[in-house]
Amino acid sequence: MRGKVNFRNLSRYSDYCEKTYARHYRRPFAFMGFNERLVTEIVPANHELLGVMDCSFISKSGKETYGLGNFYNSSQDKATKGLEISALGVVDVTDNTAYTLSARQTPPQTEIEELVADQPVTADAEISRVDFYAWHLRQDIETLLQFVTYLVVDGYYSKLKFVNTVLALGLQQIGKLRHDANLRYLYHGPQKKYGARRKYDGKVKFDDVRRLSYVDQIEPDIHLYTAVVYNVNLKRNIRLVYLLNLKNKNKPGYALLFSTDTELDPEKLYRYYKARFQIEFLFRDAKQFTGLTDCQARNQASLNFHFNASLTALNLAKVDAYLSFGYDRETPFSLATQKMVYFNRHFLEKVFAILALDPSLINCQPALADLHTYGAIGWRPDC
Repeated sequence: MRGKVNFRNLSRYSDYCEKTYARHYRRPFAFMGFNERLVTEIVPANHELLGVMDCSFISKSGKETYGLGNFYNSSQDKATKGLEISALGVVDVTDNTAYTLSARQTPPQTEIEELVADQPVTADAEISRVDFYAWHLRQDIETLLQFVTYLVVDGYYSKLKFVNTVLALGLQQIGKLRHDANLRYLYHGPQKKYGARRKYDGKVKFDDVRRLSYVDQIEPDIHLYTAVVYNVNLKRNIRLVYLLNLKNKNKPGYALLFSTDTELDPEKLYRYYKARFQIEFLFRDAKQFTGLTDCQARNQASLNFHFNASLTALNLAKVDAYLSFGYDRETPFSLATQKMVYFNRHFLEKVFAILALDPSLINCQPALADLHTYGAIGWRPDC
């Protein structure tokens, strides 16, 4: 279909009316179980999988819209009025492709407090949206544990309460630290005969890499250093990966990656965190092609159905890309191509039906394939 993926436009391309779509969107559907089965059947058992989690801003207006609030909008680099969803998925590192398992809308603050009311908190702990993200992870952890050992998230999730939740659920977290993270070297020298044992050997200074272990040059002018250090804010030892960027000789830059698994190979840690970006492509493609931001509904059930349906449709499109379009690891995934091909097929079938033409004769024409791929971007001959 063309245009927005909402009730009204869906009715224009099918035999169902707008109210029928709106009514069905209020019904529950086991998206988590559906996506779990999809990933199990489509991803080979020998492929390397990672868990990923991130949130995305959804533009929306309306005074009666559920969950409407101020959320961070990366396109404007500030908090703006709208909705937010938290998405949990897996990344096939071997194929460099992400699949969504579940999406949950961030609720209002009062509901977050009710959701985490049974969780132990300290007296001075403030309940925030991080508690909701941790709650989302707890709800779907059984499915996630079937696929992965590591959960990869961005720097926003590098908070004590979230890291504690990840470890308590049997996962290891990979993430990013602030440029001014409070880290300390571990002390491995001789201890005094009496008194408390010495644990630390000075603060990590990021303008001096001499005390870090050099690993390799992973890309031109990108050097990787590592060490096991103590993170004061996370209150635990972590595997630190220090990325030194020397592309600008006058102003070198750096990034700090970490894992709660201190035994994790630093190059693998870097590769895993790099694969995390695939979840950003999920949000991009869902917003551009499967109508993630097009929902006409305002109630919680319909919004939840729409967000999950949009991301699940993207999962199915990726499966179809491999099964019907002959994609492989070297072929970039293009949902624009698939949508164009299927629109052309749908339109031709509609024309044949209205004009009462015999499709059996037309389907035998070799030139029909050219009409199917008319206007498609980077179409393949085997489509």
